[in-house]
Amino acid sequence: MSIKTLAVLCCTIASAHAAMPQGCDDIPAAPPAAQIRQPAFPPVQLEIRTPQPPTAFPIEGRNLLLYELHLHTYADQPLPVKGVEVISDQGKLLASVSEAQLKSRMQQYGSGGTAVVFLCLAFDGAAVPQGLRNRVLLGDGYADGPLIGTHTTQLKTLGPPLSGPGWSADNGPSLESHHRTGVFVAGGLAYNTRRYAIDWKKYQDGQPYKGDPRDAHAHLAYGAEVLAVADGMVIAARNDAPDNVPRTSAGFTPAVPMTMDKLAGNFIVIDLGDGQYAQYAHLRPGSVKVRAGDRVRRGQPVAQVGISGDARVPHLHFQVSNSADFMSGEGLPYVIDAFQLNGQRRSAEYPPDGAVVGFTPRTAPN
Repeated sequence: MSIKTLAVLCCTIASAHAAMPQGCDDIPAAPPAAQIRQPAFPPVQLEIRTPQPPTAFPIEGRNLLLYELHLHTYADQPLPVKGVEVISDQGKLLASVSEAQLKSRMQQYGSGGTAVVFLCLAFDGAAVPQGLRNRVLLGDGYADGPLIGTHTTQLKTLGPPLSGPGWSADNGPSLESHHRTGVFVAGGLAYNTRRYAIDWKKYQDGQPYKGDPRDAHAHLAYGAEVLAVADGMVIAARNDAPDNVPRTSAGFTPAVPMTMDKLAGNFIVIDLGDGQYAQYAHLRPGSVKVRAGDRVRRGQPVAQVGISGDARVPHLHFQVSNSADFMSGEGLPYVIDAFQLNGQRRSAEYPPDGAVVGFTPRTAPN
């Protein structure tokens, strides 16, 4: 495959466990040494950047990393990308992704001059290194990227955004998720604020509703109480966006035409400190109980689940970002302090993609 611009998205997760996001490879407990390669002169004219260096976070006892490599060639001709190697700061070969694997994990845009390749690696028994270097194989040449860290931001432990049983953690960081693959240009820069976003939904007998599917009130998630995940100050909120009619086989039309400021519908943004923001989207009109400048307490009811903005079915879109803006920032990992999964209590973990989890009901402060 050839590129003029390529963004390689890398994540460190495990494929041996069904709960892990789709499309991932395991890291061996004792990885071999990486091949020593002599640098070429002149150097290959390939820029390799990581817009948001990763921070390790756990899913079911395994440590994960998600990050992107943005590659741009300054050569006269497109460069034939044949593979990617991920090498630890100790010179160990953690993963080797072949050209065939790249083909199945790549999205191309336009005429093929731009692409995004999704790579997954897994730490289960192996220690997460302090740094990584990414080597792009280019036919008979290669280019090494700069050393990047693996504990870049503070990993926040948050309370649950909802309460009670039966919540499905949909569209997590899987290759099948539009969140994980949602690189989006805003203000002239490419971001992925939705990298760790979850769409919280409810199902019964495989359906998210009981009754008329076009009635938002018939959907199991609609109207559920939404909770503050941490103490903090509300940076922004909206309460007047109308609900949509849920999508059916007949199609979907939003209640209002979509613009950048209407995508989230009714929303809340809470400042978590340390340059991190909790973002809630698609809330029920009239249900938002807070406004900019209010201070909230962890577990405090702040709104209800709705279907406003760019939402096809009632659900809560929740994410953490390094920006108060929903689309122009980088998504950051976090963990939830406690939830039930398959009859077991999990503590300080990120919920597995697609898992049905339960939260302990919380009482709002007086």
